[in-house]
Amino acid sequence: MTTTGPMRTLADVLPSVAATFGLDYGNPLALTPNRDVVLLVIDGLGAEPLRRHRDIAPTLANQVTTTLMAGFPATTAASLASLAVGAPCAAHGIVGYSFAVPDPGGLRVLNALRWRLDAATGPDASDSHPPEAMQHRRSRLQDLAAHGIEVHYVMPGYQGDSGLTRAAFRATGTMHPASTLAEVRAEILSVATHSEASSRFAYAYFGDLDAAGHLHGPESEAWRTVLREVDACVADLLTDLPSACTLLVTGDHGMIEADAVLDLDSRGALHRGVRLIAGESRVRHIHLEHPDALADVTACWTGELGQHARIVSREQALDEHWFGRMPPDPVVRGRIGISSRSRRAAACSSVPSENRWSRP
Repeated sequence: MTTTGPMRTLADVLPSVAATFGLDYGNPLALTPNRDVVLLVIDGLGAEPLRRHRDIAPTLANQVTTTLMAGFPATTAASLASLAVGAPCAAHGIVGYSFAVPDPGGLRVLNALRWRLDAATGPDASDSHPPEAMQHRRSRLQDLAAHGIEVHYVMPGYQGDSGLTRAAFRATGTMHPASTLAEVRAEILSVATHSEASSRFAYAYFGDLDAAGHLHGPESEAWRTVLREVDACVADLLTDLPSACTLLVTGDHGMIEADAVLDLDSRGALHRGVRLIAGESRVRHIHLEHPDALADVTACWTGELGQHARIVSREQALDEHWFGRMPPDPVVRGRIGISSRSRRAAACSSVPSENRWSRP
């Protein structure tokens, strides 16, 4: 794996793709122009686990030219928004797996991955919190479409009109429902195999590697089995895709196994002065009942969790550019609470989190 120049992030991918189609984005990844481009996102495919398991994924390992940083927080909803918009989450506002949003009854938690309120299985938030309003920045896919590039989506059918897709990708395109690797491969080939002079861009997604890591643990036998299958699929695509199509493969984050599991519900002191807790098991947003409680809540969380997590105020997190160098607007700023950034620990509670397997 190699990197040249400054460390690149997921937010650099689509600007580079757009540049190959003639848009003025500077091409930070130095991609070579081609008629068509397919971007295949393998959820949970981290650089370090891939390096450790290059024996079962030789095609992927041998094709790596650039190692990307996912950005912070490294969780699917934030990462896919950064990928689509070409900017960090301080700019697009999807600041985590879940985050606080205003509601007539007060602040509530919006689960950005499922676009539901309070929990992953809570009430649908599409009407009360329209995705296009919650993330209003233009996406790079919209730019491609406006430039005359055909946009295609290869993803599970339910994702086509999901809140996260609407918020992040924003551009209309041709939907190719695909859940299994065989379906993903077939639909990618159907997009790229054509004789037209016009260009096509396809965003493709496969989630089973991430699911295997969550259910069985990262780098478990089940995880390795899926990685081996993904590698074979990519090898087939590299053989079968026409030369007029460029295939790009990336993950949206990596995974590590937590050293400790912390039950927030069992630590009553952590809830004093706290209005709600959002985020996921490694990155929490703590929102206060009253601003005057900041010092006490920060001290309490640091005292309780200091060995396992770094606790900082919103202002410190923004000053240190945790969420990107661009200062957030007031709406996005309000979604960020006291930030709890775990050190290989999973902070579990009744507030919905993805589960104990953590993300670097």
